[in-house]
Amino acid sequence: MSSVKLASGCDLPLLGLGTWELRGDQCAEVVERALDMGYRHIDTAHMYRNQDAVGQGLKQSGIDREDVFITTKIWQDALRYDQVMKQFQTCLDLLQVEYVDLLLIHWPNETVPLEETLRAFDEIQAADRVRHIGVSNFSNEQVDRAIQLAQAPICNNQVEFHVGHFQESVWRHCRDHGVVVTAHRPLAVGAIANDATLARIGGDHNKSAAQVALRWLVQRQIIAIPKASSEAHLQDNMDIFSWTLDEEEMKRIDLL
Repeated sequence: MSSVKLASGCDLPLLGLGTWELRGDQCAEVVERALDMGYRHIDTAHMYRNQDAVGQGLKQSGIDREDVFITTKIWQDALRYDQVMKQFQTCLDLLQVEYVDLLLIHWPNETVPLEETLRAFDEIQAADRVRHIGVSNFSNEQVDRAIQLAQAPICNNQVEFHVGHFQESVWRHCRDHGVVVTAHRPLAVGAIANDATLARIGGDHNKSAAQVALRWLVQRQIIAIPKASSEAHLQDNMDIFSWTLDEEEMKRIDLL
């Protein structure tokens, strides 16, 4: 699977499994199935209330821990230093792992000094309990502030990004500052599946509108983390790396 290099030097797979709204046995089964199919990037968060199931799926898969990139996030109501430390330990315990690969501030919270939150993140990273740190749903100005305050590189900004919601200024700003963008809701919660333009472009490649939308993202080196629960959708989402969109097709999609 194709990957993008983070500012810290690590390769992060361009396609991951989003687990928002997956719960319990279903979540564990989907994680296990995805890993068996070749996924190596799993995205979760404390707020998703499914980290125990994600951890169970990882365990059931038999895949070595070091071969899977796991992202989790600290919720915006727990960004004080002591709260970060407590919630992060809870994340590790639920996931049944000794470290995560990427830890994000899930949403900014203007009532908590960012330097306090990042002090906790830096300490966690220095203790080798997380390999990389980043942010989510941060504006360009907030990304700049985080870069200024953190000792470890801010590697990632996870934001809503999909066809029809092309946050070009965020993408370009992050790219210019060495921050990789991850697109959550990359398929607009299924809303773009029937888009006529995407369907026409997909027809030329024998692909679906959803596959075109994902290809558009990864071709810009934007990480996509679509949620999928069926084996068919998991496989469809994987099938975006053996073909490309040409420049004219990319521009048509940009304008949607």
